[in-house]
Amino acid sequence: MTDLWVSVAVLGVVVLFSEAIRRTAAPLFPGSSGIYLLEAASTFQLCCCTHELKLMGETVQLDLPVDLLLTYTVTVVHLITFREATCNPAAALEGVCRGRRSVKAAGVVVALQFAAAIVAQLFAVHVWSFGLSDVHLRHQKFGFRCFDPLGGTVLEAAAAELACAFAVQAACMHVHKVDEKLRVHVVAAVVTAAVYAAGSISGAMFNPILAFSVQFPCSGHTYLEYCFIYWLGPVFGMASCILLFEKIIPFLSGHSTTGLDVPTAQKQKTQ
Repeated sequence: MTDLWVSVAVLGVVVLFSEAIRRTAAPLFPGSSGIYLLEAASTFQLCCCTHELKLMGETVQLDLPVDLLLTYTVTVVHLITFREATCNPAAALEGVCRGRRSVKAAGVVVALQFAAAIVAQLFAVHVWSFGLSDVHLRHQKFGFRCFDPLGGTVLEAAAAELACAFAVQAACMHVHKVDEKLRVHVVAAVVTAAVYAAGSISGAMFNPILAFSVQFPCSGHTYLEYCFIYWLGPVFGMASCILLFEKIIPFLSGHSTTGLDVPTAQKQKTQ
């Protein structure tokens, strides 16, 4: 139980540190610079927390309800604190396709996401090196090595990532129909369900940047295989969800669409 509370404390420190950066960036760096810092800080928070959660999930025998409650709670915290940050290059690409963000701005955002993901790797190893818990000490003895994260074949893992990304994207596209106070909890519940369903198959990352930070350093498969699973899988999952709900279903129901159904106010490009 001590190991659990140490990990929870690490998660709390990461969230507080990232929130301090976000709150500092808002008044000091207005405009696009503040948006970029918000993206970097939030991506750092997401990756650091997932590193700790993954280590804890692999080494601490938690009861399933406790494990799911922890995943749900951390997801709620992420959704509340991230504000406008996407922490996902696929979302940045979607913004370009919808006309909400310029190609240059999207490129800067993705570059910052990758940089934050790498910093999160280094930060996690640095924290583990202190040996704050038995879990950290055992991980230190193995040289902080990460082993094969897949519980199925490459195709099964890619399909799992695709399905998770599809489900989460569908929730995000339709959550506006739910009462505003419940929206964060609905999305968090969908994410938790996806982690429960696909965690044993692929690790349930469904985010290219998150997988780059957490799964790509693991042994067991080639870099190209990880790209296929954790990059193409989520991108195709998100794209197929948008295509289904914004093109195929409207076409079958007789509604004509000439472009992506995006409010005019959202089509303004980010500098």
